[in-house]
Amino acid sequence: MTAYTVHLKPGHPPILVREAWSWAAALQGPAFFTTHRAWLPAIVQFALLALVVTLAPPWLCGILLTALAVLAGLMAQDVLRLSLEHRGYTMAHVVTARDEDAALGRLLEARPDLVPGLLELEL
Repeated sequence: MTAYTVHLKPGHPPILVREAWSWAAALQGPAFFTTHRAWLPAIVQFALLALVVTLAPPWLCGILLTALAVLAGLMAQDVLRLSLEHRGYTMAHVVTARDEDAALGRLLEARPDLVPGLLELEL
């Protein structure tokens, strides 16, 4: 079972963020954060990568780049939660399920008041 945090904003569908390691963030770096509209973390990570490549000696460069990738993979979901908070979403629930669809189903069972809002958004 995987834990998901549920983020709500009036007039928008709920966003579920998985609590786990992010391979996408570790491998894609700033592009991952850019696709999730986390602009500041994307800029900071890009700047750190540029500094490492330009200032670190070659024998240390690979180690530091690997460390930055591991750090991004570990912290990606927390950074996304913070980004959602800055965009006006509030963390409302924690749901455990085997996948995101099952987590959304469990959320809608617990909060049937969210169903009409989802139906309006689909129309």
